[in-house]
Amino acid sequence: MLNKNRVTTLLFAVLILAGSIPAMAKSEVKDRLEPSSWWIGFKNPVVQLMAYSKDIAHLRPQVDYKGVSIERITAVENPNYLFIDLLIDEDAKPGKVELNFSDGKKIRKTMVLELNEREKGSALRQGFTSADAVYLLMPDRFANGNPENDNIAGMREEADREAPYGRHGGDLQGIMNHLDYIADMGFTAIWLNPVLENDQPESSYHGYATTNYYKIDARYGTNEEYRQLVEKANEKGLKVIKDMIFNHCGSKHWWMEDLPSDDWINYNSFVRSNYRLSTISDPNASKADLKLATEGWFDTSMPDLNLRNDLMLNYLIQNSIWWIEYAGLQGIRQDTYPYPDKHGMAEWNKRINLEYPNFNIVGEAWIGEAAKLCYWQKDFPNSDGFNSHLKSIMDFPLMDAMHVAFNEKGGGWSDGLMRLYDVLANDHLYPDINNLMVFPENHDVGRIYNVLNNDLRSMKMVTAFFATVRGIPQWYYGTELLMDGNGYEGHAHIRHDFPGGWEGDEVNAFTREGRTDDQNEILDYLTKILNYRKNSEAIHHGKTLHFVPENNVYVYFRYLEDQAVMVLLNNSSDEDRIVNGERFDEILSKYSEGKDIITGKAVAFDNFEVPAKSAKIIELN
Repeated sequence: MLNKNRVTTLLFAVLILAGSIPAMAKSEVKDRLEPSSWWIGFKNPVVQLMAYSKDIAHLRPQVDYKGVSIERITAVENPNYLFIDLLIDEDAKPGKVELNFSDGKKIRKTMVLELNEREKGSALRQGFTSADAVYLLMPDRFANGNPENDNIAGMREEADREAPYGRHGGDLQGIMNHLDYIADMGFTAIWLNPVLENDQPESSYHGYATTNYYKIDARYGTNEEYRQLVEKANEKGLKVIKDMIFNHCGSKHWWMEDLPSDDWINYNSFVRSNYRLSTISDPNASKADLKLATEGWFDTSMPDLNLRNDLMLNYLIQNSIWWIEYAGLQGIRQDTYPYPDKHGMAEWNKRINLEYPNFNIVGEAWIGEAAKLCYWQKDFPNSDGFNSHLKSIMDFPLMDAMHVAFNEKGGGWSDGLMRLYDVLANDHLYPDINNLMVFPENHDVGRIYNVLNNDLRSMKMVTAFFATVRGIPQWYYGTELLMDGNGYEGHAHIRHDFPGGWEGDEVNAFTREGRTDDQNEILDYLTKILNYRKNSEAIHHGKTLHFVPENNVYVYFRYLEDQAVMVLLNNSSDEDRIVNGERFDEILSKYSEGKDIITGKAVAFDNFEVPAKSAKIIELN
């Protein structure tokens, strides 16, 4: 069936002659072609260009370039837009493809598409996996490497480091300056909160209100600097994961003044989402509740994008492919994953997997119950037949359990470390359990050190757990500095500047001398475990065998046929524990010796001594 908002080539001339496309422009029209560059050799050889110019729909595009031809032209309600599908043959050569727009008598406008060769091996680029450990950082709050780009003429918001919700000046150069700091801790990937242009009037430092999908925010740097960041990170053994948002854009995105069609966004003015993600998988949910959840706006400054519009969906899919190819990315983190149209998101995953089969995408599905979260992972047998094709999801149920378990005395049927056990007992629900991202905190919740009542011993237990449990571990910047902050008091409390990231900072926590004894203790502990983890196949890909917690001690193993790692967590606040090894004979009988990975000392199997509020990680040989 023909989408009512799309008019193919067959009807194009009729619309021009009849003058039937209503004008919608509200502001001065600036010529645009998106994307302005593309590549030869994709499995899908068609790229759809969005051409934007005053009354461009009244003109006819033509291309005279060997190996490139126009397959389809699509006009929409707004005459200032044309969507042009170009077919790019494998034998096409790199160069500048001119699109000439004619009124039938004369060429009135020319736009240029830069055609490039793909980088050799780009299609087989390895995405992030459970062998990686991810460091999440907020660019605006990490380090200011180039103060000259703090304020950009013509952009709406200037830097003010004293403003809790203002821009502080962190940038891409600041990240590049401190890649060694991240790599030395044992991390193998970095996830940056969004760095695309957010030219909003205020509070856009977080990056989640995009105003240009093809441009890095100038206050962070340039597109080329972003590509350099990826290259430098890769050289140091760090993959790069790009944060993307398909659910919404910023209210100051250029197209918001002149929308292509009435259905480009959901609702033509602010209607708040009910945020009820359970309605999407709930077979009993009302259509009204489902509509409000998936089509309501996230916030007043974030118009909700309509992925049921084929042109919008294709625009976003191509944008992802463009950034993967342009920058050499190894992963994507998709914000607010379940909120956009789920079928459109599934198509996005399929298109990415077609071009990059080894790539990985993790979706933020903020759902605290495994029975509902599993709906969103690729190949889960949903009763409604839906397959998300999303390889990785974020393990919010485990995060919630961590926030409670280490503060409880335990001993009850379901409290204390039993909460961790119960979450892992639901692992049978997930088609790919090692493709869950596990984390004690992120940029949206209270700092884990605050949650643990600033207890260093509990902090070390959480560190040991998150780094050895199944899945892909993710750490939030500054946690290694014991950054404090109650998330319920506002995001400003959990997004502090990294000390030493700005010239003139009194303390430079990037250096050992600039950190306190407690900070060095937790950072050293993290570094020891993550650098061990780099080479542990049992932790990367092993199965889990765990035992019901007893006396506030939780014991689990990560194992393969010929290797295993044993983890013991003693959550008692004041009692050391001696754990009898006979209980674990079903796995320990296969091994002759063990080594404590923190101390390097040999460990006997008869009894395991675990001090109060501590973890032991033992390599079995």
